[in-house]
Amino acid sequence: FKGGCVMKTVNAWLARLAEDATPSFDECVAQLGADLPLLLRFKDTPQDAEWHAEGDVHIHTSMVLNELYQLLNTEAQPIQGTERQALILGACLHDIAKPLCTKSYEKEGRIRIGSSGHEDKGRSYLAPKLMKWQLDFKVVWSVLNLVGEHQMPRQLVLRQRNQAAFLSLARQSNMQLLYWLERADIQGRFCVDRELDLLVLDEFRELCQYYGVWDRSDPLANIRPALAVLSSSAQEYVQTYALAELASGKITQAEEALSTTFQHREHYAHLVITCGLSGSGKSTWLQTHYPDYERISLDELREQWNGDRASQEHSGEIRQQAKEALKAALRVKHGVIWDATNLRRDFRSMVADLGRDYHALVTLVVFLLPETELRKNNRAREHFVPDAVLDRQLESYQFPTVNEAHQFWVVGAKGETLWRSGFTND
Repeated sequence: FKGGCVMKTVNAWLARLAEDATPSFDECVAQLGADLPLLLRFKDTPQDAEWHAEGDVHIHTSMVLNELYQLLNTEAQPIQGTERQALILGACLHDIAKPLCTKSYEKEGRIRIGSSGHEDKGRSYLAPKLMKWQLDFKVVWSVLNLVGEHQMPRQLVLRQRNQAAFLSLARQSNMQLLYWLERADIQGRFCVDRELDLLVLDEFRELCQYYGVWDRSDPLANIRPALAVLSSSAQEYVQTYALAELASGKITQAEEALSTTFQHREHYAHLVITCGLSGSGKSTWLQTHYPDYERISLDELREQWNGDRASQEHSGEIRQQAKEALKAALRVKHGVIWDATNLRRDFRSMVADLGRDYHALVTLVVFLLPETELRKNNRAREHFVPDAVLDRQLESYQFPTVNEAHQFWVVGAKGETLWRSGFTND
């Protein structure tokens, strides 16, 4: 009962962020620290004095929030409602993984402090934890990608990335929210390059507008009439391939997708790759939605080889057998499921790349549940894993990104579709 009252209080506090609340960072920590204990370590997490002369991560985040509130009262005033809620949470949590990633290293005879990879680690850490709260999933998605991509605006400009890179980022994150977060992030620190970074960020905004991703215009608008005369399955294939190949730079105009997909769009394999921790309901969902697809289960293969689903013996042989079965299904253009936790990006990439080699439509289905429900569901399974194994899964989890497949779906605790990739409607 006490836990329920606390959760009710937190959810009410979160709801006010969509209205006019401007909580201090200390208040944010007091409200969210029980669910996100890394917030409690910010004061003990140093930063490099050259880039963050203001001090530790707690001080910096407090300054970022204050800068954001000033922007929301002036230039960013049009940001309202759930977008305001997502932006404030994104600012509060953008460095959530710095306590895990911060390390000292020597460079040119000086001891420096860095936190390489904290953006992606932060997104992965937050994914199951944000699901505990009563947030619209669009807010959860926005927060995850503000955290995971908040260094990208500067990198895109400095590395002189082209339209494809901007489109790729726009499929992952709302570019306007990303811009305002970075404004607050830059203004919320003391460093020698602050004014230069603000100029770089202005260029990012201009390039977003130039490439049509600031207001999220439809990159496939020119081929919509041609798509309309195709069968529904061919439309799905061409549209998803066009978006993916524009974002990867394989094509530069949407019209090119009409010719590059011509040979395969009427008859193709459909590869479904799962990604979810133990207890997330993968098998049940797959049986409901794809009962006729061939299923390649690494757990079942381990049981056949080793008599134990948890055993890692013969892992090389098992993966090779699974790959050969996958290739056979792709060759004859069948529907096939790669059923595994697939928590690591390199494991997912190997399977997705194989699907692309065979011109399959590759769909990545991400199962995302609150951590408490994962543990409860896992204990109720016939083949449950020990808590220590689930702990290791949570530690190693690499939350997927949209560009890993042609289609990207997120499925919730009740098997409902929370989000589907696209562009104009995501």
